[in-house]
Amino acid sequence: MTAYPHLLEPLDLGHIVLPNRVIMGSMHTGLEDRLSDLPKLTAYFAERARGGVGLMVTGGYAPNRAGRLTPFGSRLTTTRQAHQHRQLTGAVHSEGGRIALQILHAGRYAYHPFSVSASAIKAPINPFKPRALSDRGVRRQITAYVDCAALAREAGYDGVEIMGSEGYFINQFLSERTNRRTDRWGGSAENRRRIAVEIVRRTRERVGQDFLIIYRLSMADLVEGGQTWDDVVALGKEIEAAGASIINTGIGWHEARVPTIVTSVPRAAFTSITAAFKPHVNIPVVTSNRINLPQVAEEVLARGDADLVSMARPFLADPEWVLKATTDRADEINVCIACNQACLDHVFAKKKASCMVNPRAGRETELRLLPTRRTKNVAVVGAGPAGLAAAVTAAERGHRVELFEAADEIGGQFGIAQRIPGKEEFAETIRYYRRRIELTGVKLHLGRRADADDLGGFDEIVLATGVVPRVPAIPGIDHPKVLSYVDVVRDGAVVGDSVAVIGAGGIGVDVSEFLTTRSPDLAAWKAEWGVGDPTQLPGALAVPRPEPSLRKVYLLQRKAGKIGSGLGKTTGWVHRAVLKNKQVEQLRGVNYERIDDEGLHISFGPKHEKPQVLAVDNVVICAGQEPLRDLVAALAGRPVHLIGGADVATELDAKRAIEQATRLALTL
Repeated sequence: MTAYPHLLEPLDLGHIVLPNRVIMGSMHTGLEDRLSDLPKLTAYFAERARGGVGLMVTGGYAPNRAGRLTPFGSRLTTTRQAHQHRQLTGAVHSEGGRIALQILHAGRYAYHPFSVSASAIKAPINPFKPRALSDRGVRRQITAYVDCAALAREAGYDGVEIMGSEGYFINQFLSERTNRRTDRWGGSAENRRRIAVEIVRRTRERVGQDFLIIYRLSMADLVEGGQTWDDVVALGKEIEAAGASIINTGIGWHEARVPTIVTSVPRAAFTSITAAFKPHVNIPVVTSNRINLPQVAEEVLARGDADLVSMARPFLADPEWVLKATTDRADEINVCIACNQACLDHVFAKKKASCMVNPRAGRETELRLLPTRRTKNVAVVGAGPAGLAAAVTAAERGHRVELFEAADEIGGQFGIAQRIPGKEEFAETIRYYRRRIELTGVKLHLGRRADADDLGGFDEIVLATGVVPRVPAIPGIDHPKVLSYVDVVRDGAVVGDSVAVIGAGGIGVDVSEFLTTRSPDLAAWKAEWGVGDPTQLPGALAVPRPEPSLRKVYLLQRKAGKIGSGLGKTTGWVHRAVLKNKQVEQLRGVNYERIDDEGLHISFGPKHEKPQVLAVDNVVICAGQEPLRDLVAALAGRPVHLIGGADVATELDAKRAIEQATRLALTL
């Protein structure tokens, strides 16, 4: 018996049997772009194959030069490359895994001047305008897909995934938004989908019947000019007839103004779209987006929304996700919280992808969890993200660890973050570490502010004491109207109907959302962002209907630059959109003159121009933090290590803190 009978049920595809219904979805890590990184990529996939995932899909590989995402991006175009990939596929197969290579042609999303597309229409997220292909050029692209699939088979892959969604090359032919052609590749819906069908048909002819062909089909473009539901269904039927083994769900284009994978998106938000599509085809259908827990995946499959679930980032967070679900250890899963900080934000910054909650992801050959040769007594002070990571990693290596926390609960800044609407997932990380503390035998002291005497007799002392909010030197800062973000978010201080938030960094933005936004249910979230019924609306795009703000909020910063400019690339636009929807008044280049009974007195610029009073009920201070290092002097001469906010507190950075803590623990 298992708690997840649908999730863990094998799937017989004829020539291959998948041991469960879990696909590790494609996600670019940056390790694909250089053959010199192939050993690292091999270790990355091998670890996840050991973790029991039914089928893995690689990051996207271009079928030719024009299709590469970047000038030197990943591609599979030669026999030599295919033979080199055999070390990866061989390692996966030796671990009992199965793996498919994703063929991704960027089309107009290619970040180089050689891009091609259905029509010469520049993407709003790209400075390069693509060249419109001739009829011969279209046929050459189809041949490139087929050749790439054949090379993937030669490389030892179990199949390919043909990327036909997310606004990439094939999707650009399917949509009237980007296809203005009048030849046989454009005009009617039948003509627009011809390229996708031809790619699948010719690929099947080339690779034979004993090779998986997954087609990633855009079921909701979420952009103006997107495909109608009749177009989507007709394409799915033709793709099945052309020889696809599986149809995977794609949601949204990269240029869509609807979030699809960030933390604030409700779990399994789009599976109903797959459910509407599934009855129209007879091959297995995969659903995707914001599925991160076994119970969520089980519910999706049990109600018949899909035959399989696809998850990408959850396998960055925990390569043993399936193994833990299989062995009744779901409470030990390190859950993906969809923060995007170390994965997608890294990729868009042309860095290697990893994971905020699992910094070993993509670095398996570098951050090796090896047993210690000499067991030490280790004290960790502070049970925020840095302290928790240091404590459990050191204990996993065999050290005797004691963890001291002044508060009555672990979590630190994550304990605050989990209270922000849309960031409830952060509670999963706290839950994970609580369980790891139990399993690794870390001795936890809650409600105990450690002093130098408590830390006697330890071989290593790790100070992860975190930060305290910085108190700016503003006249009237001690006025009763004034609250810190800790007072408001963590401690539940009563806040009036009008609020000035001082400081527009990540915390100021979070607090502004906390003050203006309720945590919505799925229906309310869809209404807020304009996600409609795909069977009625082209691209499933509706008119957004944001709920009114809970309060009047002013968000202020001293700098004259754009508010939210330091937020992550893949999530910052979402937060800025929320502020706009909630009519948060954003003021830049502000001088804080004083706070009194009238409110917050401000002016602008170096000459203190345009003085005015914001007649607010409260002023919430989010003006940065200062490191809490009060133990450092008392521990002079002892083996002390500063990590996390206690080390650097310029801006809260859990990604840096957890990685720093993990690296330290691996060296103790």
